[in-house]
Amino acid sequence: MFELLRRYIVVLLVSMVPVIELRGAIPIGVVGQQLPALQTLIVAVIGNMLPVPIILLFAKKVLLWCCTWPGVLGRFFSKIHEKGMRAGEKIEAKAGRGIYWGLFLFVAIPLPGTGAWTGSLAATLLDLKFWPSVAAVMLGVASAGLIMLTLSQLGVMALY
Repeated sequence: MFELLRRYIVVLLVSMVPVIELRGAIPIGVVGQQLPALQTLIVAVIGNMLPVPIILLFAKKVLLWCCTWPGVLGRFFSKIHEKGMRAGEKIEAKAGRGIYWGLFLFVAIPLPGTGAWTGSLAATLLDLKFWPSVAAVMLGVASAGLIMLTLSQLGVMALY
């Protein structure tokens, strides 16, 4: 019982790690931990979504606070903020009302650097609305999870 719970906790925690997210957690759960596919997907999606509201609510505030630091660090964070705002304006000008679809597609692509963390950070820099951003990221995470689950299952079948 505790061993099974431990394996699910591993999937949950790995899915919360930036860059790795559920793209790494699902193969770990299905192939490495030999957990059932559907349960692994659900746990990985939940774990990947846990940091999203926190990022959406606080990332920009933390970045702006870091911009007030004296010296090199303050200038560094100010440049990051300025660059993000300029890039965000370009993206918004191109995407218009389809910005949330773009956010969904960005998160749904199961590649490193295109997950819930990066999508949520982009949404905060673009000053997107909270709930539509959560929905877009959640749909993207679920889609990426299904893609990774399919790839993991195909990999397991190829081994047999």
